[in-house]
This record gives sequence, C-alpha cells and structure tokens, in this order.
Amino acid sequence: MSHEDEHVIEAIGRSRVVVRGGLVIEVGPPMIRECPLAKRFSTPIDSITPEKVRKNIESRISSYGMCTENRLLESSQDFVTFGASEMISQGLRAKALGAAVIVCEGAGTVVTANPDLVQGIGGRMSGLVSTSPIHRLIGRIESIGGTVLDRETARIDQVEGTDLAYSMGYTDVAVTITSPADGEKIRSKHPDALIFGVHLTGMGKNEARKMAEVADLASGCASKWIREAAAEKALLQAGTAIPVFAFTERGKSLILEKVRASRQKFLVKAEKLPFSSDTCPDPLV
Repeated sequence: MSHEDEHVIEAIGRSRVVVRGGLVIEVGPPMIRECPLAKRFSTPIDSITPEKVRKNIESRISSYGMCTENRLLESSQDFVTFGASEMISQGLRAKALGAAVIVCEGAGTVVTANPDLVQGIGGRMSGLVSTSPIHRLIGRIESIGGTVLDRETARIDQVEGTDLAYSMGYTDVAVTITSPADGEKIRSKHPDALIFGVHLTGMGKNEARKMAEVADLASGCASKWIREAAAEKALLQAGTAIPVFAFTERGKSLILEKVRASRQKFLVKAEKLPFSSDTCPDPLV
C-alpha cells in the first residue's frame, strides 16, 4: 500500500519514524540508548526512547518544516563541525568539489552545487529511507540551484544521481551513500567522485570493511565495525564522540580544508586510531 505523502526516516538511535501529512504516525524502538550528538540537540535527549524521538521529530516539523512544503532549505550555519553536509558545503565553497548528490525528504535524490542548499538540507536530515514527492518543495529546490533526480516519484538513488551530476558536466562530485554496493558502482564509473558513507549504525562487519575500501570518508555513527575498519585503514579522524574517518588522501584533504576554513580552535595530534573519548554512543552496534 502506498501513501501519497509518506516519509520514512531512521532517526536518533536508528528509530524508524513514519511521517504522513506532517504528523508523526509511527516510531519504532531505537537501536542504541545514548548518543552524545542527541545530548547537544536544542531539546537535549539524554536517554533515547520512542517518545523522546517522537517529540524531537515533531519539533523539527514545527521549527523548520521537515516533511512539508515549507521546509527551510538553505543554511550557512554549521550544526556540527565535521558533519557530512558541513564538509561537503565547505568543499563546494573552496572549489575542491564541483557538485553534491544528497537526499531530501519530499524530493529524494538531489544534485546541487549550492553549498547553502547542501547544508540546509543535509544538516537537518538524518537517515531518510523513503519519501514521496512534495511538488511545491521540489519547485523551491529547483529555484535555488537544485536538480531533482525524479520529480514524479522522489525516489532515492544515489548511483543514478551521481550519473546525472556527471551528465550535467560536473566533476569531482561528492555523494553520500549508506551502502558500499552503491559506492562500488559509483567508483567504477566515476573514479574522481568523493564518496561519503553516512548513517552506518547497525552495519555488519563485512559491509563496514567494504565501506572502508570504497569510501573516501565515513561517519563512525554508533558502529563498532566502522571503528574496527578505521583501526586498519583510516588516515585521519575528525571528532571523538561521533568520529568521521578519512580512508583516502582525498578524504583527508577535505577534513583539513574544513579545519583551514573554520575559526574554531583545534588540537592536531599523532594518535593510534580510532581514538575515543568518554562520550561515545552506547552501545556501539
């Protein structure tokens, strides 16, 4: 059964959330109990429960229009220092990247070279599983430099989205992926793509190893297996609570570009990876 306006998100702690008509219809159990990122939300979440996840998603809907035609689309403000959207946006600003292939609820896969659109969409969206078209939102995305892969279905296909970006004449295209199989297809066709693995909590050991082989960068999320793969292959780690690992020189350069452009203060230290602080997600899965 399909719904005309249904958006499925794997949110905080990988709880499965269904939003229909701007209302939270369903919230599944989380995979983890605690996340240091969730503790820094505008409404902090100490222990992750379905009810707290529901309230967080409802606040996102009311505060910036998530899953509605009025969604806020552009931002130049970092939500976290080394998030995927933050680093890709900076790569676009510095002309180290030509375009980005990202995912937005109500639109699906989106190609854009607008760094504020990348940050506005990606900084506010986590783990979109499936979505349906919100035509007014798609029109707004297109008016500020976004190209939607499939306006009729709003499907999510990062491989086809990357093909579209290259067919539009872009090079050095950054793409977010959740599956190493997608990464392998993209890498085989577009060797200069920058591949960023995201939303990896709960990923199996073999999948994590494959992700480390194909991705330039990957978020550690609450994945023990991505951290294990990082111990063997990572060149650089950014952050400790939710680390981002660079597996290639290209990925390392993007992290260092983010450091260069930031006005924050940083500690740079030679260290065995993965390096963890006391504040990790609990449990790692």
